[in-house]
Amino acid sequence: MRRFPIVLASLVISAAVAFAQAPKVVSGHMVLDANAVHAGSTVRAAVVADVESGYHINDHVPTLDYLIPTELKLQPAAPLSVGDTKYPKGSPQKFSFLETPISVYQGRLVVRAEVNVASDAKPGSYDLKGSLDYQACNDRACLPPTSLPLTLSVKVVPRSVATRPANADVFHGLKSN
Repeated sequence: MRRFPIVLASLVISAAVAFAQAPKVVSGHMVLDANAVHAGSTVRAAVVADVESGYHINDHVPTLDYLIPTELKLQPAAPLSVGDTKYPKGSPQKFSFLETPISVYQGRLVVRAEVNVASDAKPGSYDLKGSLDYQACNDRACLPPTSLPLTLSVKVVPRSVATRPANADVFHGLKSN
Protein backbone atom coordinates (compact mmCIF):
# COMPACT_ATOMS: atom_id res chain seq x y z
CA MET A 1 0.00 0.00 0.00
CA ARG A 2 2.92 2.37 0.58
CA ARG A 3 3.74 2.21 -3.11
CA PHE A 4 0.28 3.34 -4.21
CA PRO A 5 0.80 7.08 -3.38
CA ILE A 6 4.14 7.04 -5.18
CA VAL A 7 2.67 5.36 -8.27
CA LEU A 8 -0.31 7.74 -8.24
CA ALA A 9 1.94 10.79 -7.91
CA SER A 10 4.06 9.48 -10.77
CA LEU A 11 1.01 9.12 -13.01
CA VAL A 12 -0.26 12.61 -12.14
CA ILE A 13 3.13 14.16 -12.92
CA SER A 14 3.39 12.23 -16.20
CA ALA A 15 -0.08 13.38 -17.26
CA ALA A 16 0.74 17.00 -16.36
CA VAL A 17 3.96 16.87 -18.38
CA ALA A 18 2.13 15.33 -21.36
CA PHE A 19 -0.54 18.07 -21.25
CA ALA A 20 2.10 20.79 -20.91
CA GLN A 21 3.93 19.40 -23.94
CA ALA A 22 0.78 19.06 -26.05
CA PRO A 23 1.43 20.78 -29.36
CA LYS A 24 -0.32 24.05 -30.17
CA VAL A 25 -1.98 23.10 -33.43
CA VAL A 26 -4.02 26.27 -33.97
CA SER A 27 -2.41 29.65 -34.65
CA GLY A 28 -4.11 32.87 -35.58
CA HIS A 29 -4.81 36.54 -35.15
CA MET A 30 -7.65 39.06 -35.29
CA VAL A 31 -8.10 41.84 -37.88
CA LEU A 32 -10.59 44.61 -38.77
CA ASP A 33 -12.10 45.43 -42.14
CA ALA A 34 -11.05 49.10 -41.75
CA ASN A 35 -7.85 50.90 -40.78
CA ALA A 36 -9.76 52.98 -38.19
CA VAL A 37 -13.32 53.66 -37.03
CA HIS A 38 -15.51 56.59 -36.03
CA ALA A 39 -17.53 56.95 -32.85
CA GLY A 40 -21.02 55.49 -33.34
CA SER A 41 -19.96 53.10 -36.09
CA THR A 42 -19.85 49.35 -36.51
CA VAL A 43 -16.86 47.54 -37.97
CA ARG A 44 -16.29 43.89 -38.83
CA ALA A 45 -13.60 41.94 -37.03
CA ALA A 46 -12.38 38.51 -38.03
CA VAL A 47 -10.33 35.84 -36.35
CA VAL A 48 -8.13 34.13 -38.92
CA ALA A 49 -7.03 30.78 -37.51
CA ASP A 50 -5.00 28.04 -39.10
CA VAL A 51 -5.38 24.43 -37.96
CA GLU A 52 -2.22 22.40 -38.47
CA SER A 53 -2.39 19.73 -41.16
CA GLY A 54 -3.48 16.35 -39.79
CA TYR A 55 -5.65 17.93 -37.09
CA HIS A 56 -9.21 19.19 -36.92
CA ILE A 57 -11.27 21.17 -34.42
CA ASN A 58 -14.97 20.71 -33.84
CA ASP A 59 -17.62 22.85 -35.50
CA HIS A 60 -19.14 25.66 -33.42
CA VAL A 61 -22.30 23.54 -33.40
CA PRO A 62 -20.88 20.05 -32.82
CA THR A 63 -22.47 17.06 -34.50
CA LEU A 64 -22.52 15.08 -31.24
CA ASP A 65 -23.51 16.42 -27.81
CA TYR A 66 -20.29 15.38 -26.10
CA LEU A 67 -17.94 17.13 -28.56
CA ILE A 68 -16.39 20.41 -27.42
CA PRO A 69 -17.42 23.30 -29.69
CA THR A 70 -15.10 25.90 -31.16
CA GLU A 71 -16.10 29.23 -29.65
CA LEU A 72 -14.96 32.84 -30.03
CA LYS A 73 -15.16 34.66 -26.71
CA LEU A 74 -14.58 38.42 -26.83
CA GLN A 75 -14.48 40.58 -23.71
CA PRO A 76 -15.80 44.00 -24.65
CA ALA A 77 -14.31 47.05 -22.95
CA ALA A 78 -15.81 50.53 -23.19
CA PRO A 79 -16.28 52.13 -25.67
CA LEU A 80 -16.40 48.85 -27.64
CA SER A 81 -19.15 46.27 -27.59
CA VAL A 82 -19.53 43.05 -29.52
CA GLY A 83 -22.50 42.28 -31.76
CA ASP A 84 -23.27 39.16 -33.76
CA THR A 85 -20.64 36.47 -34.20
CA LYS A 86 -20.72 34.39 -37.37
CA TYR A 87 -19.05 30.99 -37.71
CA PRO A 88 -18.41 29.20 -40.98
CA LYS A 89 -20.15 25.95 -41.73
CA GLY A 90 -17.91 23.02 -40.85
CA SER A 91 -17.25 20.20 -43.27
CA PRO A 92 -18.38 16.63 -42.59
CA GLN A 93 -15.47 14.24 -42.06
CA LYS A 94 -15.50 10.52 -41.35
CA PHE A 95 -13.03 9.21 -38.79
CA SER A 96 -12.29 5.56 -38.04
CA PHE A 97 -13.25 5.96 -34.38
CA LEU A 98 -16.83 7.09 -35.20
CA GLU A 99 -19.63 5.43 -37.13
CA THR A 100 -20.91 8.63 -38.74
CA PRO A 101 -19.21 11.77 -40.09
CA ILE A 102 -18.87 14.80 -37.82
CA SER A 103 -18.69 18.48 -38.75
CA VAL A 104 -15.19 19.91 -38.25
CA TYR A 105 -12.91 22.75 -39.24
CA GLN A 106 -9.59 21.99 -40.95
CA GLY A 107 -7.02 24.28 -42.50
CA ARG A 108 -7.98 27.98 -42.45
CA LEU A 109 -10.95 29.13 -40.37
CA VAL A 110 -12.41 32.67 -40.37
CA VAL A 111 -14.84 33.65 -37.59
CA ARG A 112 -16.45 37.09 -37.91
CA ALA A 113 -17.85 39.42 -35.26
CA GLU A 114 -19.40 42.87 -35.31
CA VAL A 115 -17.68 45.45 -33.15
CA ASN A 116 -19.79 48.45 -32.19
CA VAL A 117 -18.17 51.71 -31.16
CA ALA A 118 -20.09 53.86 -28.67
CA SER A 119 -21.32 57.19 -30.02
CA ASP A 120 -19.43 59.04 -27.27
CA ALA A 121 -16.10 57.27 -27.90
CA LYS A 122 -13.10 59.58 -27.74
CA PRO A 123 -10.32 59.29 -30.33
CA GLY A 124 -7.65 56.81 -29.29
CA SER A 125 -6.74 53.12 -29.41
CA TYR A 126 -8.82 50.58 -27.50
CA ASP A 127 -7.99 46.92 -27.01
CA LEU A 128 -10.51 44.18 -27.65
CA LYS A 129 -9.35 40.97 -25.98
CA GLY A 130 -10.63 37.45 -26.14
CA SER A 131 -9.91 33.88 -27.11
CA LEU A 132 -10.78 31.19 -29.59
CA ASP A 133 -11.59 28.13 -27.48
CA TYR A 134 -11.29 24.72 -29.14
CA GLN A 135 -10.27 21.10 -28.85
CA ALA A 136 -7.92 19.78 -31.49
CA CYS A 137 -7.95 16.14 -32.53
CA ASN A 138 -6.26 13.97 -35.11
CA ASP A 139 -7.41 10.57 -36.38
CA ARG A 140 -6.07 8.84 -33.23
CA ALA A 141 -6.59 11.11 -30.23
CA CYS A 142 -7.80 14.45 -28.94
CA LEU A 143 -5.64 16.99 -27.16
CA PRO A 144 -6.91 18.73 -24.02
CA PRO A 145 -9.25 21.69 -24.70
CA THR A 146 -7.31 24.94 -24.97
CA SER A 147 -7.57 28.58 -26.05
CA LEU A 148 -5.85 30.81 -28.56
CA PRO A 149 -5.48 34.23 -26.87
CA LEU A 150 -6.45 37.18 -29.06
CA THR A 151 -5.99 40.96 -28.86
CA LEU A 152 -7.07 43.55 -31.38
CA SER A 153 -6.33 47.26 -31.20
CA VAL A 154 -9.24 49.36 -32.49
CA LYS A 155 -8.27 52.90 -33.48
CA VAL A 156 -11.04 55.49 -33.10
CA VAL A 157 -10.46 58.67 -35.12
CA PRO A 158 -12.40 61.97 -35.36
CA ARG A 159 -15.11 62.15 -38.04
CA SER A 160 -12.90 64.60 -39.95
CA VAL A 161 -10.40 61.77 -40.55
CA ALA A 162 -11.25 59.41 -43.42
CA THR A 163 -11.12 55.67 -42.84
CA ARG A 164 -10.07 53.10 -45.43
CA PRO A 165 -10.94 49.45 -45.99
CA ALA A 166 -8.35 47.00 -44.69
CA ASN A 167 -7.58 43.29 -44.86
CA ALA A 168 -9.43 42.77 -48.13
CA ASP A 169 -7.82 39.33 -48.42
CA VAL A 170 -9.76 38.22 -45.31
CA PHE A 171 -13.07 40.01 -45.91
CA HIS A 172 -13.34 39.62 -49.71
CA GLY A 173 -16.30 37.40 -50.52
CA LEU A 174 -17.65 37.40 -46.95
CA LYS A 175 -21.17 38.71 -46.64
CA SER A 176 -21.81 41.55 -44.22
CA ASN A 177 -23.17 40.62 -40.81
